[in-house]
Amino acid sequence: MKTFLGFLTSAVLSVMLIAAPSVVMAEISAEELVKQTADDVLNTIKNDKDIQAGNQQKIFALAEEKILPNFDFERVCRMVLGKNWKAASPEQQAVFQKEFRSLLLRTYAVALGKYKNQVIEFKPLRAEPDAKNVSVKTQILQPGGQPIAVDYSLVKAEGGWKVYDIVIESVSLVTNYRSQFSNEIRTNGLDSLNKKLAEKNKAAGV
Repeated sequence: MKTFLGFLTSAVLSVMLIAAPSVVMAEISAEELVKQTADDVLNTIKNDKDIQAGNQQKIFALAEEKILPNFDFERVCRMVLGKNWKAASPEQQAVFQKEFRSLLLRTYAVALGKYKNQVIEFKPLRAEPDAKNVSVKTQILQPGGQPIAVDYSLVKAEGGWKVYDIVIESVSLVTNYRSQFSNEIRTNGLDSLNKKLAEKNKAAGV
């Protein structure tokens, strides 16, 4: 069975479709956000030979500019740490947010570098018109491979829609990392987790 990171890197379109300026995000629905911004990001990759060749600097820059601004990072971090978030000091919370953000940047940069002309298929959105929390369900179609189900959980924030979880083949990003991190925190504490994340991010050049 694939690891969660494997699902993330194989479902490359899933991390490309949550990119758009916050000004636009405030004016369109969550579903429209996902649909309308797909072409922009995919065209960037298709038209940039450096990215296609694996230029890490450009890949990191693309992920930094187009993807990460559309996450509600504080919400994600609170959910990932669970009860450990409330027990952490403001300084520990700030360090964790910084390092977890870099972890996602690394993960999505790998995914962007693996784009191979996959196709995205959208499922009908089932939500009330005034809903503040929605799930945009999609499916990644891969030549010669099984489709990959990718669901985006978005919340309506002050600046527009923000992503707070991605569920790939029924595996939640938040739940997966909560399980991983809680073991480390329980054994060695949050400072140890932050240190290990920082070391891995530094080694990866983030």
